Amino acid sequence: MTNTYSQQLEEAVRSGLPWSKLSGCNILVTGATGLIGGCLVDMLMHRRHRDYTVYAAGRNKARADRRFSTYLNDPDFHFLCFDVTKPLPADVDFHFIIDAASSASPALYAADPVGVMKANICGVDRLLDYGRRHRLRRFVYVSSGEVYGEGDGRVFTEDYSGYVDPTAVRSCYPSSKRAAETLAVCYARQYGLDISIARPSHVYGPYFSPSDNRVYAQFLRNVLAGEDIVMKSEGTQFRSWCYVIDCAAALLFLLLKGENMTAYNIADAQSNITIRQLAGMIAAVGDRKVVMELPEEAEKAGYSVVTRAVFDTTRLEQLGWMPLPSSMQEKIKATLLEEKRVQGGSCL
Repeated sequence: MTNTYSQQLEEAVRSGLPWSKLSGCNILVTGATGLIGGCLVDMLMHRRHRDYTVYAAGRNKARADRRFSTYLNDPDFHFLCFDVTKPLPADVDFHFIIDAASSASPALYAADPVGVMKANICGVDRLLDYGRRHRLRRFVYVSSGEVYGEGDGRVFTEDYSGYVDPTAVRSCYPSSKRAAETLAVCYARQYGLDISIARPSHVYGPYFSPSDNRVYAQFLRNVLAGEDIVMKSEGTQFRSWCYVIDCAAALLFLLLKGENMTAYNIADAQSNITIRQLAGMIAAVGDRKVVMELPEEAEKAGYSVVTRAVFDTTRLEQLGWMPLPSSMQEKIKATLLEEKRVQGGSCL
């Protein structure tokens, strides 16, 4: 039997984290209405005996009201509506900040590359400058595995730099993530701040936004609509994947146990598959088929050029983190069940 999203949250919360470090603290999660940020808020709020306050920040209040309807009247929860490229509309001492705000959308890489770069670089600058003046204890920057660039076939370890073409518009995302990482460690060195960097692999799970056009979201959206999965390529790209609850738990391990000025890969070693295999797995869970369709030029402009991206997670595992033991197929089923529940549809 597949555990539900709520049951999986409960399991992750009991994963041996030193929660006492958060006692009496204010925790800010930016990008809170996004896939990773929203799950992180869920995990923080899921603890029954919490003694900290969670501030969720995002640009879309209507989406936040829907996403966090369970917490809106909870005194330990507050929503801040703001854009990370603008000054923070608060005068609160945020003891811990997890910056998950980013435009991780291939469509935007082609349509608004300047906005993508500003969100990544200016967002880190705004938050760390605020934090150094407001008693910040630790900052976790949610970067991306795309900082490794095209790669050369090797497994990505955190000391590998890879190659990113700085003159390619598609590089707006990996290049700005790289720059934001450097800016974060410079703040740490120059101002004595404590920061860790997360480099998630490809993350999937429930509560993806309607505008999310990454492949996993498109595949899930097809199945939820009762449609066959539409492939826009041969799907031979080989990737490390990570369930969103596993990713959120990893971020908490970095927040509470990570080393200063250190980067950590986040991935599930049991979920290294091609995009075609991912499509087949989602189709099988939803009892649908996989069909091929040629992409439009605008879509192709946002595609990643990376053919193989496999992550080594030894450094993260040394902190005590492990993914939930259920299989990738079970996690995909839990994703579809949660999306069905939120949409008010029937279960699979």
